[in-house]
Amino acid sequence: MKRDKIRKIFEEKIAKEVTIYGWVRTNRSQSQFGFLNINDGSTILNLQVVYEPQFISNFEEVSKYRVGMSVMVRGDIVLTPDAKQPLEMKAKEIKMLGDCPEDYPIQPKRHTLEFLRENAHLRARTNMFNAVFRIRSVAAMAVHSYFQQNGYLYVHTPLITCADCEGSDQMFKITTLDMNNLEKTEDGKVDFSKDLFAKQAFITGSGQLQGETFAMAFSDIYTFGPTFRTENSNTKTHANEFWMIEPEMAFCDLNGLMDIEEEMLKYVVKYVLDNAKEEIDFCNQFIEKGLRDRLEKLLVSKFTRISHHDVVDLLLKQKTKWEFMPSYEDDIAKEHEKFLTEHFNGPVFVTDWPKDIKAWYMKVNPDNKTVAAVDLLVPGSGELMGGSQREENLDVLLNRMKELNVDPKPIEWYLDTRRYGGNIHSGFGMGFERLIMYLTGVENIRDVIPYPRTPKNCEY
Repeated sequence: MKRDKIRKIFEEKIAKEVTIYGWVRTNRSQSQFGFLNINDGSTILNLQVVYEPQFISNFEEVSKYRVGMSVMVRGDIVLTPDAKQPLEMKAKEIKMLGDCPEDYPIQPKRHTLEFLRENAHLRARTNMFNAVFRIRSVAAMAVHSYFQQNGYLYVHTPLITCADCEGSDQMFKITTLDMNNLEKTEDGKVDFSKDLFAKQAFITGSGQLQGETFAMAFSDIYTFGPTFRTENSNTKTHANEFWMIEPEMAFCDLNGLMDIEEEMLKYVVKYVLDNAKEEIDFCNQFIEKGLRDRLEKLLVSKFTRISHHDVVDLLLKQKTKWEFMPSYEDDIAKEHEKFLTEHFNGPVFVTDWPKDIKAWYMKVNPDNKTVAAVDLLVPGSGELMGGSQREENLDVLLNRMKELNVDPKPIEWYLDTRRYGGNIHSGFGMGFERLIMYLTGVENIRDVIPYPRTPKNCEY
């Protein structure tokens, strides 16, 4: 059947007959004419449909159409350059396709975010979530475009894994064993030899280890897919299921890694600004005033590079009374991140972190106290990316694993990347939802994921 998309109608701005299918957002009816606002999901913009009794045979019926109904409308596009909207549609035929009762939850009024989370299956029909999830789609395309244009291989790393990258205490365990009748070994432990994979398996918390093996064959690769963590956190920035972007680059040191992080972020931001203009305008008006200016400023910003040690020096020199005192041995707090991006008036790379608070696979620096790791802090959002140069020296890596009680036996295959043609290589991870929050101004991660998975919340 013929269907003209509303996005294309607004893009073309041509006076012609069209047929649209969509949902009623509002209906204002008077005795001799009425206005339907129709949205078909192709754009955040609604198309105003003018209907009059002399042009449609079911005027009285249409005047009673309720919000949420699905309809077909055939009519003529009329250009209205002097009006608020650039065009409207004069209806010749309007047909109801799907009814909607009066108790439809998504009425044309302001709803609280909490109410909309409780109706997550319907919230995409609101302007805010229409904009957010459209930006999410455009941003995903931008990520793929950046890496594909720069010759990266897209790798689908496994969701089921026996490799422990982030710590098994943060990974979901999976099994086919009968949890009510577990077989035990002689020493009283669960007998995983009876399980489907004959060993304990997890849902992945990162595709990094598998990604590194492909980087040793293709040089530049990236993964982009769902990851899972068991962290029992109810903050605005944590979820138990989220998407991660994880590139790995052979023959790349920490400085090269930071160059790529900066280039990729600027590319994605510009792509979204260019390809989701109406959605960014909506977020700029209704979610975060000044959002567009913030994003445009990033495109011309200098990304400062400063070591963790120098950051702590700088923080301790301030007269500010910190809630959490800066320490040379610890992570930096949100208040410190905010200060740094304001102090340097732009994004900040914090490098060379204390090795005791970082992962076992990171490159140990010559001082034997720090590792070649980096976090990217951006104004308004704090940490956006985290990465490192990977430890390419097998002996050093084995010593680090021993220090941190990481068993090498399950990942001997990973250690082969150091045995057979190993080289300097680096990679980073970026939570996709953190990126969407940065691009939209939305403050809660639950509002940039279609169906969020958080502690005590696994609906739909």
